[in-house]
Amino acid sequence: MMNTDILIIGAGPVGLFTVFEAGLLKLNCHLIDVLPKAGGQLTEIYPKKPIYDIPGYPSVLAGELVDNLLEQIAPFKPTFTFAERAESIERNEDGSFTLKSNKGTEINAKVIAIAGGLGCFEPRKPPIPNLENFEDRGVDYMVKDPEKFRDKKLLIAGGGDSALDWTIELAPIAKHITLIHRRESFRGALDSVEKVMALAKANKIDLITNAQAIEVGGNGHLEFVKIKHSEKGELNCEVDHFVPLFGLSPKLGPIAEWGLNIDKNAIEVDTFDYQTNVEGIYAIGDINTYPGKLKLILCGFHEATLMVQSAFKRIYPDQKLSFKYTTVTGVQGFE
Repeated sequence: MMNTDILIIGAGPVGLFTVFEAGLLKLNCHLIDVLPKAGGQLTEIYPKKPIYDIPGYPSVLAGELVDNLLEQIAPFKPTFTFAERAESIERNEDGSFTLKSNKGTEINAKVIAIAGGLGCFEPRKPPIPNLENFEDRGVDYMVKDPEKFRDKKLLIAGGGDSALDWTIELAPIAKHITLIHRRESFRGALDSVEKVMALAKANKIDLITNAQAIEVGGNGHLEFVKIKHSEKGELNCEVDHFVPLFGLSPKLGPIAEWGLNIDKNAIEVDTFDYQTNVEGIYAIGDINTYPGKLKLILCGFHEATLMVQSAFKRIYPDQKLSFKYTTVTGVQGFE
Protein backbone atom coordinates (compact mmCIF):
# COMPACT_ATOMS: atom_id res chain seq x y z
CA MET A 1 0.00 0.00 0.00
CA MET A 2 1.28 3.47 -0.90
CA ASN A 3 1.33 6.23 1.73
CA THR A 4 1.19 9.96 1.14
CA ASP A 5 0.31 13.21 2.88
CA ILE A 6 -2.13 14.40 0.21
CA LEU A 7 -3.83 12.15 -2.30
CA ILE A 8 -4.92 14.23 -5.29
CA ILE A 9 -7.70 12.76 -7.41
CA GLY A 10 -7.14 14.25 -10.87
CA ALA A 11 -3.86 15.15 -12.56
CA GLY A 12 -5.13 18.15 -14.49
CA PRO A 13 -3.63 21.64 -14.13
CA VAL A 14 -5.20 22.31 -10.73
CA GLY A 15 -4.13 18.94 -9.36
CA LEU A 16 -0.59 19.50 -10.65
CA PHE A 17 -0.32 22.99 -9.15
CA THR A 18 -1.49 21.57 -5.81
CA VAL A 19 1.73 19.53 -5.76
CA PHE A 20 3.76 22.74 -5.99
CA GLU A 21 1.93 24.47 -3.16
CA ALA A 22 2.14 21.33 -1.02
CA GLY A 23 5.83 20.97 -1.78
CA LEU A 24 6.53 24.44 -0.42
CA LEU A 25 5.16 23.18 2.91
CA LYS A 26 7.15 19.92 2.75
CA LEU A 27 4.01 17.85 2.11
CA ASN A 28 4.29 14.95 -0.35
CA CYS A 29 1.61 14.13 -2.90
CA HIS A 30 0.36 11.18 -4.91
CA LEU A 31 -1.96 11.75 -7.87
CA ILE A 32 -4.44 9.29 -9.38
CA ASP A 33 -6.16 9.86 -12.71
CA VAL A 34 -8.39 7.78 -14.96
CA LEU A 35 -6.56 9.18 -17.99
CA PRO A 36 -3.28 7.61 -19.19
CA LYS A 37 -1.14 10.70 -18.54
CA ALA A 38 -1.07 14.04 -16.73
CA GLY A 39 -2.88 17.12 -17.98
CA GLY A 40 -6.57 16.27 -17.72
CA GLN A 41 -8.73 17.99 -20.32
CA LEU A 42 -5.80 20.13 -21.48
CA THR A 43 -3.95 17.03 -22.68
CA GLU A 44 -6.86 14.81 -23.64
CA ILE A 45 -9.16 17.27 -25.39
CA TYR A 46 -7.30 20.34 -26.64
CA PRO A 47 -3.49 20.17 -26.18
CA LYS A 48 -2.91 22.60 -29.06
CA LYS A 49 -5.54 25.12 -27.93
CA PRO A 50 -4.19 28.52 -26.82
CA ILE A 51 -5.10 29.68 -23.31
CA TYR A 52 -5.13 33.42 -22.66
CA ASP A 53 -5.94 33.87 -18.96
CA ILE A 54 -2.84 32.42 -17.25
CA PRO A 55 -0.94 35.23 -15.47
CA GLY A 56 2.37 36.03 -17.13
CA TYR A 57 1.44 34.27 -20.38
CA PRO A 58 -0.28 36.41 -23.03
CA SER A 59 -0.90 33.07 -24.76
CA VAL A 60 0.16 29.53 -23.90
CA LEU A 61 -0.81 26.25 -25.56
CA ALA A 62 -2.71 23.90 -23.25
CA GLY A 63 -0.13 21.16 -23.70
CA GLU A 64 2.71 23.59 -23.06
CA LEU A 65 1.07 24.70 -19.82
CA VAL A 66 0.94 21.08 -18.67
CA ASP A 67 4.63 20.61 -19.55
CA ASN A 68 5.50 23.74 -17.56
CA LEU A 69 3.49 22.58 -14.55
CA LEU A 70 5.21 19.19 -14.61
CA GLU A 71 8.59 20.92 -14.74
CA GLN A 72 7.56 23.20 -11.87
CA ILE A 73 6.63 20.30 -9.57
CA ALA A 74 9.49 17.96 -10.53
CA PRO A 75 11.68 19.02 -7.56
CA PHE A 76 8.98 17.77 -5.17
CA LYS A 77 8.98 14.25 -6.66
CA PRO A 78 5.24 13.52 -6.80
CA THR A 79 4.13 9.97 -7.61
CA PHE A 80 1.34 9.00 -10.00
CA THR A 81 -1.20 6.26 -10.66
CA PHE A 82 -2.56 6.60 -14.22
CA ALA A 83 -5.37 4.85 -16.09
CA GLU A 84 -7.14 3.94 -12.84
CA ARG A 85 -10.37 5.35 -11.40
CA ALA A 86 -10.79 6.30 -7.76
CA GLU A 87 -13.44 3.80 -6.70
CA SER A 88 -13.97 3.84 -2.92
CA ILE A 89 -12.64 5.42 0.26
CA GLU A 90 -12.61 4.36 3.89
CA ARG A 91 -11.72 6.42 6.94
CA ASN A 92 -9.19 4.76 9.20
CA GLU A 93 -9.08 4.89 13.01
CA ASP A 94 -6.29 7.48 12.95
CA GLY A 95 -8.36 9.81 10.74
CA SER A 96 -6.50 9.04 7.54
CA PHE A 97 -8.15 7.62 4.43
CA THR A 98 -7.59 4.53 2.33
CA LEU A 99 -8.60 4.86 -1.32
CA LYS A 100 -9.04 1.84 -3.54
CA SER A 101 -8.98 2.11 -7.34
CA ASN A 102 -11.02 0.12 -9.84
CA LYS A 103 -7.91 -2.02 -10.40
CA GLY A 104 -7.35 -2.76 -6.73
CA THR A 105 -4.57 -0.25 -6.03
CA GLU A 106 -4.71 0.99 -2.43
CA ILE A 107 -3.40 4.38 -1.30
CA ASN A 108 -3.34 5.67 2.28
CA ALA A 109 -3.51 9.45 2.69
CA LYS A 110 -3.88 11.91 5.54
CA VAL A 111 -5.87 14.26 3.31
CA ILE A 112 -7.76 13.82 0.04
CA ALA A 113 -8.03 16.60 -2.54
CA ILE A 114 -10.54 15.98 -5.32
CA ALA A 115 -9.33 17.91 -8.36
CA GLY A 116 -11.15 15.84 -10.95
CA GLY A 117 -12.16 18.68 -13.27
CA LEU A 118 -15.57 17.74 -14.64
CA GLY A 119 -15.23 14.22 -13.27
CA CYS A 120 -15.74 11.40 -15.75
CA PHE A 121 -16.79 13.21 -18.91
CA GLU A 122 -17.93 12.48 -22.42
CA PRO A 123 -18.75 14.83 -25.30
CA ARG A 124 -22.36 15.88 -25.85
CA LYS A 125 -23.35 14.48 -29.22
CA PRO A 126 -26.01 15.99 -31.46
CA PRO A 127 -29.01 13.72 -32.13
CA ILE A 128 -28.11 12.90 -35.74
CA PRO A 129 -28.90 9.43 -37.16
CA ASN A 130 -25.85 7.27 -37.98
CA LEU A 131 -23.47 9.85 -36.51
CA GLU A 132 -21.54 7.11 -34.69
CA ASN A 133 -20.82 5.40 -38.02
CA PHE A 134 -18.58 8.32 -39.01
CA GLU A 135 -16.74 8.78 -35.71
CA ASP A 136 -13.00 8.81 -36.48
CA ARG A 137 -14.03 8.82 -40.14
CA GLY A 138 -14.64 12.53 -40.39
CA VAL A 139 -16.65 13.20 -37.22
CA ASP A 140 -14.58 14.51 -34.31
CA TYR A 141 -15.85 15.79 -30.96
CA MET A 142 -12.64 17.56 -30.03
CA VAL A 143 -9.55 19.01 -31.69
CA LYS A 144 -6.37 17.32 -30.50
CA ASP A 145 -4.07 18.22 -33.38
CA PRO A 146 -4.92 21.16 -35.66
CA GLU A 147 -2.68 19.71 -38.39
CA LYS A 148 -5.27 17.00 -38.93
CA PHE A 149 -7.47 19.65 -40.55
CA ARG A 150 -4.86 21.32 -42.74
CA ASP A 151 -6.19 21.92 -46.26
CA LYS A 152 -9.49 20.20 -45.36
CA LYS A 153 -13.08 21.37 -45.67
CA LEU A 154 -14.39 21.65 -42.14
CA LEU A 155 -17.82 22.18 -40.58
CA ILE A 156 -17.85 23.31 -36.94
CA ALA A 157 -21.10 23.38 -34.96
CA GLY A 158 -21.62 25.20 -31.67
CA GLY A 159 -22.02 28.59 -30.08
CA GLY A 160 -19.66 28.51 -27.10
CA ASP A 161 -16.01 29.33 -26.54
CA SER A 162 -14.67 26.06 -27.99
CA ALA A 163 -16.53 26.47 -31.29
CA LEU A 164 -15.50 30.11 -31.60
CA ASP A 165 -11.88 29.60 -30.56
CA TRP A 166 -11.31 26.66 -32.88
CA THR A 167 -12.91 28.51 -35.78
CA ILE A 168 -10.42 31.33 -35.22
CA GLU A 169 -7.42 29.02 -34.78
CA LEU A 170 -8.22 26.73 -37.72
CA ALA A 171 -9.19 29.46 -40.20
CA PRO A 172 -5.58 29.87 -41.48
CA ILE A 173 -5.05 26.09 -41.58
CA ALA A 174 -8.19 24.57 -43.08
CA LYS A 175 -9.05 24.85 -46.77
CA HIS A 176 -12.50 26.08 -45.82
CA ILE A 177 -14.48 26.45 -42.59
CA THR A 178 -18.21 26.70 -42.11
CA LEU A 179 -19.44 27.54 -38.60
CA ILE A 180 -23.09 26.83 -37.84
CA HIS A 181 -25.05 27.73 -34.71
CA ARG A 182 -28.71 27.14 -33.97
CA ARG A 183 -29.16 30.70 -32.66
CA GLU A 184 -28.09 34.18 -33.79
CA SER A 185 -26.30 35.05 -30.56
CA PHE A 186 -23.23 33.24 -29.21
CA ARG A 187 -22.39 32.23 -25.64
CA GLY A 188 -18.64 32.72 -25.98
CA ALA A 189 -16.36 35.62 -25.07
CA LEU A 190 -17.23 38.90 -26.80
CA ASP A 191 -13.70 39.24 -28.20
CA SER A 192 -13.97 35.79 -29.82
CA VAL A 193 -17.40 36.60 -31.27
CA GLU A 194 -16.02 39.79 -32.81
CA LYS A 195 -13.09 37.90 -34.37
CA VAL A 196 -15.42 35.29 -35.89
CA MET A 197 -17.69 38.01 -37.26
CA ALA A 198 -14.66 39.72 -38.80
CA LEU A 199 -13.57 36.45 -40.45
CA ALA A 200 -17.06 36.00 -41.90
CA LYS A 201 -17.18 39.60 -43.14
CA ALA A 202 -13.83 39.09 -44.87
CA ASN A 203 -15.17 35.88 -46.50
CA LYS A 204 -12.50 33.81 -44.76
CA ILE A 205 -15.20 31.55 -43.24
CA ASP A 206 -18.88 30.89 -43.85
CA LEU A 207 -21.06 31.67 -40.85
CA ILE A 208 -24.57 30.21 -40.78
CA THR A 209 -26.80 30.99 -37.78
CA ASN A 210 -30.30 29.72 -37.03
CA ALA A 211 -29.22 26.37 -38.43
CA GLN A 212 -28.34 22.90 -37.24
CA ALA A 213 -26.94 19.69 -38.70
CA ILE A 214 -29.56 17.00 -39.27
CA GLU A 215 -27.85 14.36 -41.41
CA VAL A 216 -24.39 13.03 -42.23
CA GLY A 217 -23.32 10.80 -45.10
CA GLY A 218 -20.47 9.44 -47.16
CA ASN A 219 -18.87 6.31 -48.56
CA GLY A 220 -16.66 4.97 -45.78
CA HIS A 221 -15.62 8.52 -44.80
CA LEU A 222 -17.68 11.63 -44.18
CA GLU A 223 -18.47 13.47 -47.40
CA PHE A 224 -21.41 15.73 -46.58
CA VAL A 225 -23.50 17.18 -43.76
CA LYS A 226 -27.08 18.24 -44.35
CA ILE A 227 -28.03 21.48 -42.58
CA LYS A 228 -31.53 22.67 -41.76
CA HIS A 229 -31.82 26.47 -41.87
CA SER A 230 -34.77 28.28 -40.32
CA GLU A 231 -35.45 30.28 -43.51
CA LYS A 232 -33.56 28.64 -46.39
CA GLY A 233 -34.64 25.08 -45.60
CA GLU A 234 -32.21 22.20 -46.11
CA LEU A 235 -28.67 22.87 -47.33
CA ASN A 236 -25.98 20.36 -48.34
CA CYS A 237 -22.48 21.07 -47.10
CA GLU A 238 -19.60 19.13 -48.67
CA VAL A 239 -17.00 18.54 -45.95
CA ASP A 240 -14.06 16.37 -44.97
CA HIS A 241 -14.64 16.81 -41.24
CA PHE A 242 -17.57 17.65 -38.97
CA VAL A 243 -16.71 18.88 -35.46
CA PRO A 244 -19.75 19.39 -33.19
CA LEU A 245 -18.53 21.25 -30.11
CA PHE A 246 -21.42 21.17 -27.66
CA GLY A 247 -19.40 20.78 -24.49
CA LEU A 248 -18.96 17.85 -22.17
CA SER A 249 -21.46 15.87 -20.15
CA PRO A 250 -19.93 15.60 -16.69
CA LYS A 251 -20.41 12.59 -14.46
CA LEU A 252 -18.95 12.27 -10.98
CA GLY A 253 -18.79 8.49 -11.21
CA PRO A 254 -18.06 6.66 -7.92
CA ILE A 255 -17.30 9.98 -6.17
CA ALA A 256 -21.05 10.58 -6.08
CA GLU A 257 -21.37 7.66 -3.63
CA TRP A 258 -18.87 8.98 -1.06
CA GLY A 259 -21.39 10.87 1.10
CA LEU A 260 -20.38 14.30 -0.17
CA ASN A 261 -22.91 17.09 -0.62
CA ILE A 262 -23.58 17.24 -4.38
CA ASP A 263 -25.32 19.98 -6.35
CA LYS A 264 -25.84 19.37 -10.08
CA ASN A 265 -22.83 17.09 -10.54
CA ALA A 266 -20.56 19.40 -8.52
CA ILE A 267 -19.28 19.05 -4.97
CA GLU A 268 -20.27 21.70 -2.44
CA VAL A 269 -17.39 23.22 -0.49
CA ASP A 270 -16.70 25.83 2.19
CA THR A 271 -14.82 28.73 0.61
CA PHE A 272 -12.76 29.19 3.78
CA ASP A 273 -10.54 26.27 2.73
CA TYR A 274 -12.53 24.38 0.04
CA GLN A 275 -13.26 21.49 2.36
CA THR A 276 -16.32 19.34 1.68
CA ASN A 277 -18.86 18.29 4.28
CA VAL A 278 -16.56 15.33 5.04
CA GLU A 279 -13.68 16.53 7.20
CA GLY A 280 -10.33 15.91 5.56
CA ILE A 281 -11.72 15.72 2.01
CA TYR A 282 -11.37 18.85 -0.12
CA ALA A 283 -12.58 19.64 -3.64
CA ILE A 284 -10.85 22.18 -5.89
CA GLY A 285 -11.16 23.28 -9.50
CA ASP A 286 -14.09 22.72 -11.85
CA ILE A 287 -15.48 19.85 -9.78
CA ASN A 288 -16.54 22.05 -6.85
CA THR A 289 -19.32 24.58 -6.45
CA TYR A 290 -20.03 27.55 -4.19
CA PRO A 291 -21.75 30.94 -4.54
CA GLY A 292 -19.94 32.97 -7.18
CA LYS A 293 -17.99 30.01 -8.56
CA LEU A 294 -16.06 30.62 -11.79
CA LYS A 295 -14.75 27.61 -13.71
CA LEU A 296 -11.34 29.02 -14.57
CA ILE A 297 -7.91 27.43 -14.19
CA LEU A 298 -6.83 30.62 -12.44
CA CYS A 299 -9.53 30.17 -9.78
CA GLY A 300 -8.54 26.53 -9.32
CA PHE A 301 -4.95 27.61 -8.60
CA HIS A 302 -6.24 29.97 -5.89
CA GLU A 303 -8.41 27.24 -4.37
CA ALA A 304 -5.50 24.80 -4.33
CA THR A 305 -3.29 27.32 -2.52
CA LEU A 306 -5.76 27.88 0.32
CA MET A 307 -6.63 24.19 0.51
CA VAL A 308 -3.00 23.18 1.06
CA GLN A 309 -2.66 25.65 3.93
CA SER A 310 -5.64 24.01 5.63
CA ALA A 311 -4.33 20.53 4.88
CA PHE A 312 -1.01 21.35 6.57
CA LYS A 313 -2.82 22.39 9.76
CA ARG A 314 -4.81 19.17 9.69
CA ILE A 315 -1.76 16.98 9.18
CA TYR A 316 0.44 18.88 11.65
CA PRO A 317 -1.95 20.46 14.19
CA ASP A 318 0.87 21.20 16.66
CA GLN A 319 3.19 22.91 14.20
CA LYS A 320 3.07 26.61 13.45
CA LEU A 321 2.56 27.30 9.76
CA SER A 322 4.97 29.98 8.59
CA PHE A 323 4.04 31.36 5.18
CA LYS A 324 7.03 32.58 3.16
CA TYR A 325 7.25 34.28 -0.22
CA THR A 326 9.09 32.22 -2.84
CA THR A 327 10.63 35.45 -4.15
CA VAL A 328 12.59 35.61 -0.88
CA THR A 329 13.12 31.97 0.02
CA GLY A 330 13.35 30.43 -3.45
CA VAL A 331 12.15 26.92 -4.15
CA GLN A 332 14.13 23.98 -2.85
CA GLY A 333 15.49 22.00 -5.77
CA PHE A 334 15.97 24.98 -8.08
CA GLU A 335 18.91 26.52 -6.27
